Amino acid sequence: MSSTADRDKATSSPRVVSLIASATEILHELGGGPLQVARSHECDWPGSVLDLPQLTRPKFKVAGSSRAIDVAVKSLVEQGLAVYEVDADQMKRIAPDVILTQDQCEVCAVSLADVERAVATWTECRANVVSLRPHTMADIYTDNQRIADALGTPDAGADLNARMQSRLAALAERSAPLPKPRLAFIEWIDPPMSGGHWMPELIATAGGIDLLGKHGEVSPWISVADVAAADPDVVLVGPCGYDLEKTREEMAALDANPEWLQLRAVRDGRVYIADGNAFFNRPGPRLVESAEIIFEVLHPDEPGYGHLGTAVVKHTAGV
Repeated sequence: MSSTADRDKATSSPRVVSLIASATEILHELGGGPLQVARSHECDWPGSVLDLPQLTRPKFKVAGSSRAIDVAVKSLVEQGLAVYEVDADQMKRIAPDVILTQDQCEVCAVSLADVERAVATWTECRANVVSLRPHTMADIYTDNQRIADALGTPDAGADLNARMQSRLAALAERSAPLPKPRLAFIEWIDPPMSGGHWMPELIATAGGIDLLGKHGEVSPWISVADVAAADPDVVLVGPCGYDLEKTREEMAALDANPEWLQLRAVRDGRVYIADGNAFFNRPGPRLVESAEIIFEVLHPDEPGYGHLGTAVVKHTAGV
């Protein structure tokens, strides 16, 4: 920087690189969208970010089935290899003031370790690295505020948290007097995984009982036998990283399982598939809409929020 004025300008208008989709959504909801100068390969919302330089790529083929992706990712992890790669040279050329990443899950998105490797030889790097690690809604509110603070706009963080909390409180109040259906949430199809972390909170807020996940804990691997033993009233499938079309394709793995077909929820026509790429699995502002989606599948006779038929649809085996 050539002067104090230059330093003040950089501080008030930081150049932000977001290497995780949820952080990108938080950044834009905070009003910091114009500050973003690069993104990860997973950042796709809002659509305007697609025009930004992409600094990351996966080290596995993302076009395969959920089983193939699971095998490829686990193979990399077992070898002690990174699942994603950060373009260190391009990062250096962009010279961000703030880098947003995460150290919650090394297989879900670019991690803090990936960022540290990318800047290891960049001795002049002075970027503020903000690493998110959300497991509960309280953690998400904390991360919202941490990003806002890094932008120099702490009031925006408080405002975003207040808006999210208000909407979720209204949903909880609405669902409180209604029946409490028992829900099995499926976060990955083959092999099956349920949803942990914040998902039990969202399900409870929407007026349901989560059968397979535990609040604040990692998402557990399960089996179809586990789902059968739990005997859910409703099943909601929203795989991480998959939109509706891809989820529908992957459902063939479950629909071919005789034990799955005998589930009461399947026989009763109470299985729903959702856009798990946009909802549930991104710990950011759209978790509010995720809770609304859960409300709609749990209470289909109640007036909804407009997600049924768009972000979530009823699934019939073989269709």
